[in-house]
Amino acid sequence: MQMSFSQQESAFENGEWFKFRMSYSGFLKAGNATLAVKDSKLNNKDVYHVVGNGWTTGMIKWFFKVKDRYESYFDKKTIMPYKFIRKIDEGGHTKDLEIDFDQVKHKAYVNNKKYKKKTVIDTKPNIQDMVSTFYYLRNNLDTRKLKPGSEVRVDMFFDEENYGFKLQYIGEETIETDFGEVESLKFRPYVMAGRVFKEEESLTLWVSKDKNKVPLRIKADLAVGSLRADLEAFKGLKHPFKIVVDN
Repeated sequence: MQMSFSQQESAFENGEWFKFRMSYSGFLKAGNATLAVKDSKLNNKDVYHVVGNGWTTGMIKWFFKVKDRYESYFDKKTIMPYKFIRKIDEGGHTKDLEIDFDQVKHKAYVNNKKYKKKTVIDTKPNIQDMVSTFYYLRNNLDTRKLKPGSEVRVDMFFDEENYGFKLQYIGEETIETDFGEVESLKFRPYVMAGRVFKEEESLTLWVSKDKNKVPLRIKADLAVGSLRADLEAFKGLKHPFKIVVDN
């Protein structure tokens, strides 16, 4: 069963900012992550510039240090990306990629700075990057018509290849957060099993059941242990944030 898309009122705007607390295997403080939306211009186009940062803290950084930065420049109306930057260092595993998308000719111009290598790769129409996919789904997924088990697919460009991203809707759940009890929609984004994730179904995502579709929690079963991210601070939401029971 396929989920339906519909152009709705935008779920976010300039100035939206999230901060997440990361914990490893349920108890060990692992790090923090932030996600911020800003108005910008790229080649005379009005775009949103989203920057995601993640870093390890506490004891974990002494034996596995992470410093990740993701950036996406995407069209304000269509949420189609024009530029994507991924610069990561995960325990010595590094990537430094800059990708420019031609959404008319369906090309991705990949600059792999680590290896000083440039390639041009054909893409699917309306291709998304790792960051823009989240904002595209927030704006276009018709959550009013969701049924448990329904799936949505998005063509995503991941590193240097086309990837068919799949998201399954699991159902509604009221969860305990730092802000109180919040009604949420629960999803399973399918990921590539391998170096990081245990299997395709390793990721679970909870977003608020309101017009913002705020990411409240993410749980990941890793090859070793599990990682959880909980929203601990936010600002600049476009719509009211609904809390069932205040803390």
